Amino acid sequence: MENQEKNSSKDKRNNLIVIILSVIIVILACLFFWQRSSYKTDAALIRAEKDSIASELTKMVTGYDSIRSENDSLNKTISFAQTKVKDLLLEVGQVKNVSYQQITKYREEVTTLRNIMRDYIVQIDSLNQKNQRLMDENLNVKQQVTEVRGINQQLEEDKKKLEQTVTLAAQLEATGLRATGITAKGKEQVKSNKIEKVKIDFTLNKNQTAKRGSKNIYVRIQRPDQILLMKSNTDVFKFEDMKIPYSAMREVEYEGNDIPISIYWDNSGQSPLIPGKYTVDVFADGKNIGTTAFEVK
Repeated sequence: MENQEKNSSKDKRNNLIVIILSVIIVILACLFFWQRSSYKTDAALIRAEKDSIASELTKMVTGYDSIRSENDSLNKTISFAQTKVKDLLLEVGQVKNVSYQQITKYREEVTTLRNIMRDYIVQIDSLNQKNQRLMDENLNVKQQVTEVRGINQQLEEDKKKLEQTVTLAAQLEATGLRATGITAKGKEQVKSNKIEKVKIDFTLNKNQTAKRGSKNIYVRIQRPDQILLMKSNTDVFKFEDMKIPYSAMREVEYEGNDIPISIYWDNSGQSPLIPGKYTVDVFADGKNIGTTAFEVK
């Protein structure tokens, strides 16, 4: 009986131990599965954070391509910063088993690089605004220069017109111009074999703006065949930029008032005038001041 009680007590202890061990095993199994599940969750979160960091770095690399400026020194600094972003992106991509500490370190570096990128954007925006202001100012200056040039050009044109007006106003004019053939006694004649001289009559008009003093008045008489009546090849005068021959000339004193003038072409000793229409031009001060014509039969 005593042995039975001992055996029964021993069985109870063994059963209790088995139960305790079973509980411990169950608890350990639960802990194992919980830790495994937690590890998988953490690994997924870490991978997601790693992918997020890589995505942000990729966007930053692309973003740096769009923030170039016209400042070479600033571009070099931007290129250096972009290289650091690329290096970090390469490092993140090559790491297989990344820890929370590494993720935290990468996130801090990403934040720093993002702030640097923002600073560059602010600098470039400021430079662009300054450049735009300078361009606007330069455009205004160019417009002002163009306006001044236009004004100067207009003043120059007005000056030339005024000079031309003054020149025209000062130009003499032969009014009442008339040319006729005459005999030796001064009678008008139209027959070629009886004409001894050609008389050119006109009035040098009154002009208070014309230059006063001694003036040479030149006459050119052209035959119907366009040959000029002239005494000598040395009888020339200045007309514009040329020296041209004349038929006859007379020197007069001009004081700004009307002067009746007669100039003669002496045909004695010359071949008789040929029939036809003769053209007569009168010149003074290098200008043609009158033209007329007469007939010879």
